[in-house]
Amino acid sequence: MTEAQFFKNLTVPEGKVDIVLDTDTYNEIDDQYAIAYMVKRTEKFNVKGIYAAPFYNGNSISPEDGMEKSYDEILKVLDLLERPDLKEVVFKGSRGYLTNEKEPLATPAAEHLAALADNYSPEHPLYVALIGAFTNVASAILLNPNMKENCVFLVLGGHADYLPTPVYEFNMSQDIAAARVIFNSKVPIIQFPAIGAVDALSTSQYELEHWLKGKNKLCDYLYENTVREAVKHVPENFPWTRVIWDIIVISWFFNENEKLMETTIKHAIVPQRDYYYSTDMRRHYQRTVYRVFRDRVFAHLFETITNG
Repeated sequence: MTEAQFFKNLTVPEGKVDIVLDTDTYNEIDDQYAIAYMVKRTEKFNVKGIYAAPFYNGNSISPEDGMEKSYDEILKVLDLLERPDLKEVVFKGSRGYLTNEKEPLATPAAEHLAALADNYSPEHPLYVALIGAFTNVASAILLNPNMKENCVFLVLGGHADYLPTPVYEFNMSQDIAAARVIFNSKVPIIQFPAIGAVDALSTSQYELEHWLKGKNKLCDYLYENTVREAVKHVPENFPWTRVIWDIIVISWFFNENEKLMETTIKHAIVPQRDYYYSTDMRRHYQRTVYRVFRDRVFAHLFETITNG
């Protein structure tokens, strides 16, 4: 890839693009919004794959269980969207995490992505959106290193690099070996840091009730699911908001003239095994989001998912 093409691939693409989404859908309540946002924007996206990512927290008993639950949740959201045709491009991902940066975990998701990417080029890339642990995509790179020339990665992971604390961000910290494969790959990457940028995307029960409740089956599910999960974590009669993190990677494609978020170009971060970043001014570049216009993003999301 030429340097000029590399930097072009860090900009918002014109026209319709081919995309795959790697998602730990059952982990929280925000992946469902991202799937709906992507699928409903048929004028922008050709959806080529949806991959179930592993996760391990209070909503799963193991990374494998998290992946299996995410797979089922993806299918559920597609039913609510009345898009059963997309089920044929939903693939199960890894049952665990990488143990090192050289050995892939061969799964239906990783193998599909590794093969799919061969159909693309630097001039016509495949867009790969990562909103869960990076295991599936890192494994695909290790299975087919040539795919790096043909992809653009949109990575929701890590925190802003100016923060003094370790990067215990869920997506990145679950599989630090995979994170290192991704950020060392020299693929054009747009990074969406969680704390310090994307955490602006908080919403409340009352906003969701106004904009989503009663609009359609999908919107009712998103509203009810968000409220049900949110109230589990706060005392009774206590105010709450919830961050809908994952929609940011889809919003990027509508960020002409930086109307939804502001970004900068910098040398690619180096995720370290102690969960800190290091820097190296000799490294390749990435684009990083540093400011999100919260109201504009939600306005675009609500317009999209309430339509039809």
